[in-house]
Amino acid sequence: MNFDTILENLPLYVSGLGVTLKLLTLSLACGLLLAVPLALVRTVSRGWASRAVWVYTYAFRGTPMLVQLFLCYYGLAQFDAVRESWAWPWLSSATFCAWLTFTLNTAAYTTEIIAGSIRALPAGEIEAAKALGMSRGLMLRRIVLPAALRRALPAYGNEAIFMLHGTSLASVVTLLDLTGAARQLYSKYYLPFEAFIMAGAFYFVLTLSLVGLFRWAENRWLKPMMRR
Repeated sequence: MNFDTILENLPLYVSGLGVTLKLLTLSLACGLLLAVPLALVRTVSRGWASRAVWVYTYAFRGTPMLVQLFLCYYGLAQFDAVRESWAWPWLSSATFCAWLTFTLNTAAYTTEIIAGSIRALPAGEIEAAKALGMSRGLMLRRIVLPAALRRALPAYGNEAIFMLHGTSLASVVTLLDLTGAARQLYSKYYLPFEAFIMAGAFYFVLTLSLVGLFRWAENRWLKPMMRR
């Protein structure tokens, strides 16, 4: 095995690490911001809005993210209306299409995670808030959402890890992320084992970091609540 060549090209992996972290953080942040109101609509509303959210979450959870990425980056380009629209400069960008796909995908999963946490809230907490005369909006802001987000931490931690691994698909739309760096070294030096084992090592360290971060968050916000 020849790891000297890989070490010589370590800056390429560092650059790919930056792309991976950028896609991961932006997708998770934007997906969470989108998922919170959608989860409220999913649980509070009983009309067409709730059904629309249900269709959205099941469509994205029921299809592979690779297919979604292909449809966004390659599929939309075949329509003249899209190419002539104001959105084309964005939709022609591989970075934007990857971010958009990852955001919509993780938002769908996160919506169902938070909605499930809201449904699992003890009825006594809701009744106590009503007994105190809280309005619906105040109760959602002060009682429901904080408790639901805390209870959702274990499941959301798994979603964040899945999203990290999912960002490896960005390389199929020409982005030079960690997997893209490994593919480039493989095609240039024909060192498949060394190239991809190095990428795997980076993903492994990132995964351990996420596990540690969410474990700290659970100890900080979830466990004290469960002991009460």
